[in-house]
Amino acid sequence: MSGGRYHGPAVDHASRRSRLAARFGELGVDALLVSRVVGVRYLTGFTGSNGQLLAIPDAGVFFTDSRYEEQSRREVPDLRRVIYPKRFGGAFAEACEAEGVRRVGFESAGMTHRSWRELDELEGVDLVPVGEEVEFLRWSKDPEEIRLIERAQEITDAAFERIIGKLAEGVTERQVAFELDVAMRELGAERVGFDTIVAFGESAAEPHHRTSDRPLRRGDVAVMDFGSVVEGYHSDMTRMAAFGEPARELRELHDLVLRAQLAGIESVRAGVTGGVVDEAARAVIREAGQAERFGHSLGHGVGLEIHEGPTLRSGSGDALPQGAVVTVEPGVYVPGLGGVRIEDMVVVEDRGCRPLPRTPRELLVL
Repeated sequence: MSGGRYHGPAVDHASRRSRLAARFGELGVDALLVSRVVGVRYLTGFTGSNGQLLAIPDAGVFFTDSRYEEQSRREVPDLRRVIYPKRFGGAFAEACEAEGVRRVGFESAGMTHRSWRELDELEGVDLVPVGEEVEFLRWSKDPEEIRLIERAQEITDAAFERIIGKLAEGVTERQVAFELDVAMRELGAERVGFDTIVAFGESAAEPHHRTSDRPLRRGDVAVMDFGSVVEGYHSDMTRMAAFGEPARELRELHDLVLRAQLAGIESVRAGVTGGVVDEAARAVIREAGQAERFGHSLGHGVGLEIHEGPTLRSGSGDALPQGAVVTVEPGVYVPGLGGVRIEDMVVVEDRGCRPLPRTPRELLVL
């Protein structure tokens, strides 16, 4: 597999902004201020660390500071751009007046109290808190987004193939995590998707184990949870490998978790809620008497963020839309012995789902 930057078709950001603007009437606003950088990227294509979007019907105003003047010229060519020298508030007020908007929604979950106070003091602008409108749009991926996630998953699969040959007695969790990170970068990832988790033996009883210098020993089962990023889009996969024949209980737990995961995957389809999918997998583990050892949720959405909606957890009412990419990752954890987790991203389709990893789920014995 060759590395290099992925080049796909151009993204229709204007269409995304139009879908957002269609919600303004119900929200009771003239415009929406998008301040979370991931939402700004989704709606404009801007990849810098500081940018805001005043979304209005049929148009929009993009704001940033002088560090990103040239970058925004290249990445946001279809919107009026405002480069503000120091404070955002004055530029925002002038844009609202120029565009004739007064009632402006703001992302209540994405703005600090300090920023809200600064904008709330502006004359001529009424701020209206709104929910996660941009996030809801992002749940369903368009074909280009899915292609980017698929490319990130291809890199993740290939990195796993590389690391298997490097598992040897005495190698540490930290060394394996580093080698996985390097492999993903060499294979074309712009960066790793999150802090890679590598847990050997009893360490795997911690679902989010902090990778350490614990060495690999004969009979250990290793958990590897990792992912890469391509053009902003993430992958997320967990696989198991045994270094020598594992303890019988661990092999049985792996078989149980695999059956639970397959039950969860089989229940995924457009329109079903995350709670229903979670229960399909959780019931398998509960019937085996291991319910108390599966404490986390079954999964989450993946896209521009490694954790986004919809959620797959007990009681979740999130209806899975067609085109969503979600993880299915049950686990069972036994203190003093170890743990098992198997994780796949799947694309939600009308009558089921399509798993993305090509790495086998079965326990690999080295």
